[in-house]
Amino acid sequence: MNKKKFIGLILLLTSACSLPASTPEVKPAPTQAPLPTPETVSVTPSLAPTETAVPTPEPPPLYFTDEFDTSSSYWEFTQAGGAAPPTPSFENGALRIDISSPDTWLVGVHNVNSYENVFVRAQTALNPGGSVGLLCRYSEGGWYEFNTSNNGTYSLLLGQWLSPGVAKYIPILNDKSNQLAGASNNEIGLFCQDNFLQLFVNGVMIRRVEVTNYGLAEGRIGISASSFAEIPMSAIFEWVRVSLE
Repeated sequence: MNKKKFIGLILLLTSACSLPASTPEVKPAPTQAPLPTPETVSVTPSLAPTETAVPTPEPPPLYFTDEFDTSSSYWEFTQAGGAAPPTPSFENGALRIDISSPDTWLVGVHNVNSYENVFVRAQTALNPGGSVGLLCRYSEGGWYEFNTSNNGTYSLLLGQWLSPGVAKYIPILNDKSNQLAGASNNEIGLFCQDNFLQLFVNGVMIRRVEVTNYGLAEGRIGISASSFAEIPMSAIFEWVRVSLE
């Protein structure tokens, strides 16, 4: 081979080998759309509702008049004998006690103050019959109870609880009064003073009784209502007044 041709061929091959290799096209990765930024919502924590405080009623003073314009938690009622429970209610400016069974007794005690000497009065009504009464010196040891009826009779009793709902009554006296005969509406009064009890009907003292032997010196005041054979019956207390004299 011609020497010049051979050298040219070698130069041609060498040039071919020296050419840079073709670079493959690199496609960029598709750009990912940015995720939306969540909207920030400002939330104010809600406060729990605050309970409205119910004011505690002021207890009545030592001497007072309860006209029963509103219900009162200071009266506690206990049945003493009888089948059906009596129903006390505060309505129309009065304390009403409905009794549906015969020979049934209800005692209501005002549970705030305790007294040695005290005068308790009440304006009462009976429909159609039965008895209403007042209490003084009520305690665990017993109580004095003055009961009146529209058939003209009245009684003074020493009451004592034998067990819950079971009372024993010891008669101190039973009598009649013209102040009560035929009258369904009466103002009755019980004055407990030292060793004597004074009984009043419509402002008139009908009896003064010594109770030294019974030994009750102090206690709460209260009211009572009871049915006889004629039922149903209702006893109404328009007001109860507690005073020193």
